[in-house]
Amino acid sequence: MDISTMNLEQLREYRGRLAEELRGNVTADRINEINGLLDQIEEREAQLNALNETRARVAAAVAAGEGTTVGAPTPATETRSNREIRNSQEYIEAFAEYIRTGDATECRSLLTENVTGGVVPVPELVESRVRQVRGNLKVGFEISATDAAVHTEGDKTGPAEEVLTLGIVTMVPANIKKWITVSDEVLALGAEEFLAYIYDELTYKIIQKAADLVVAAITNAPATSDATHVGVEQITGPVSAATIIDAVAAIGDSARDNVLIASGATIAAVRKAALTASYAFDPFDGLTVIKKDGVTGAIVGDLSGVQVNMPEGDAVTFKFDDLSMAEHDLVKIVGRLYAAIAVVGPKMFAYITGTQASE
Repeated sequence: MDISTMNLEQLREYRGRLAEELRGNVTADRINEINGLLDQIEEREAQLNALNETRARVAAAVAAGEGTTVGAPTPATETRSNREIRNSQEYIEAFAEYIRTGDATECRSLLTENVTGGVVPVPELVESRVRQVRGNLKVGFEISATDAAVHTEGDKTGPAEEVLTLGIVTMVPANIKKWITVSDEVLALGAEEFLAYIYDELTYKIIQKAADLVVAAITNAPATSDATHVGVEQITGPVSAATIIDAVAAIGDSARDNVLIASGATIAAVRKAALTASYAFDPFDGLTVIKKDGVTGAIVGDLSGVQVNMPEGDAVTFKFDDLSMAEHDLVKIVGRLYAAIAVVGPKMFAYITGTQASE
């Protein structure tokens, strides 16, 4: 249940469950998450207590004969958070109409913040189905640099000037597109069904393509950096416990939140090899494993080393053409994400080039 809709009894019960969880073996990330939930619980309790106090004061005043009846009571204005509004049926209907027509007026009129500007937020029901710099972006990076030196006090020979070689990655955005034709019957679907259809058929596939381009940017990078490209260390050989260890050793100290990206078949082969050889250690060397079908070999590194430049924002936009195929009762819908993707972090990745896993 959403904390923002809980009553006091539910809040107390949920706090108890979180407290019990903290008594067990909990990771640092989960502790931070629980602290955030406890803050939300405290905020919700304060809202409810304030509401109860207001009701008590009003009840006491009425009981004392205060106030004057002036006609039919006016319904109280409901105050809802943007999150609650985005989950409401009226907002889902308005957002579906915005997708169909491009007119966001009704969506913005329902929101309590940022009514006149910014990107119109999607309802959470479609946000969960897909889990910004303008123009060409130039990102500088360090190709090489001399080390720092120790200078002893009194030594008349100072350290040599640093020799620094820089490169520049130019990120030129391009459109990631997917389009479909649909019948008038699809356009007449209910708001939730229509949005689910559009996001599954267009947005999800476009985001998948963007993920493919991230992988391609890493695997197609040169082995060494040059003036316009950040290099990615290449580890020759099949994906195995040994080559994974070599890949981890090849990346730099600035790569911290490291992952391994490989196909499901490669991940399974490494795990089977570990079982067969009775390894007494994790064959993935503690890396977070991400399954991405279509990856040849495996990528090891920190994904913050890739930059995605989206000049028009990170939302997929839609265009409707209901004229060119009108004689067939069909409407063309084009989904579009304007983006550039490039590796910008030196020593952030290593690429194991082997085509199959091995013991």
